[in-house]
Amino acid sequence: MRNNSSERTENQSFRTVSPEVEFSEKLTFKDYLVATEQKANQPLPFWRLLVPLLIQGAIILAVPTQAVYTNVIGRDVILQTLPQDPNNVVGDFSLALEYNISRVENLQNLPGWDDLLRFNQGRNRQQLVPGTNLYVVLQEQQFSSGSGVPNPWRPVRVTSSMPQSLPNNQVALRGTYQDNGITYGLENYYLPEQERQQISGDIYQSVQQFRGNQGRQIRPITVRVRVDPQGNAIPVSLWVSDAYGEGGYRNYRF
Repeated sequence: MRNNSSERTENQSFRTVSPEVEFSEKLTFKDYLVATEQKANQPLPFWRLLVPLLIQGAIILAVPTQAVYTNVIGRDVILQTLPQDPNNVVGDFSLALEYNISRVENLQNLPGWDDLLRFNQGRNRQQLVPGTNLYVVLQEQQFSSGSGVPNPWRPVRVTSSMPQSLPNNQVALRGTYQDNGITYGLENYYLPEQERQQISGDIYQSVQQFRGNQGRQIRPITVRVRVDPQGNAIPVSLWVSDAYGEGGYRNYRF
């Protein structure tokens, strides 16, 4: 009869060892460090470098591409600014404009405003939730042949979504409610260096005295914008009273 020690030795000799256990028994910590260093020194696959660059490029080109699309596909619309303090309008390198359709009080009596407010009501029941998107439907007006400057388009209704069909004389402009007003992405304009002094001079020359507490303000400025089928808009040009001419208007292109 075989003794217990010989049976244990024989069982150990026939023990099945898994590949993972065998590998872990042979691998040392030094081997692990060498393998890690070799992997770190290997160059990244080309696609791992290309994909981030493509994503960054798409983000950088998104805004110019949208502007080009709007300029090509869009339609000309005429807007008018509100009288403003000249010191708030003319900066060192830009203009800051506010339109008559920027004021809530000029839109809240239009058809569709009550429905918009009902479904996008903020804490104050008379105000919209900040960030609410809306569309102002503008209607073309007859050309003003007297001054040579087109009449601004008139707002006729407000909607919460892009209208599916509009008459040929109407366009929907996309806006966002922020800080108790509506912004359209048309509020700030960079002034070209070669025209900066002339534009500033024309605007300051148009300052007039208003009654009450409004003080001295510039006359409203007429602005031509281009609006695409999605309601996005870019500025095209503006008309300002010619301070150095014979009382006419000067047109500046952006």
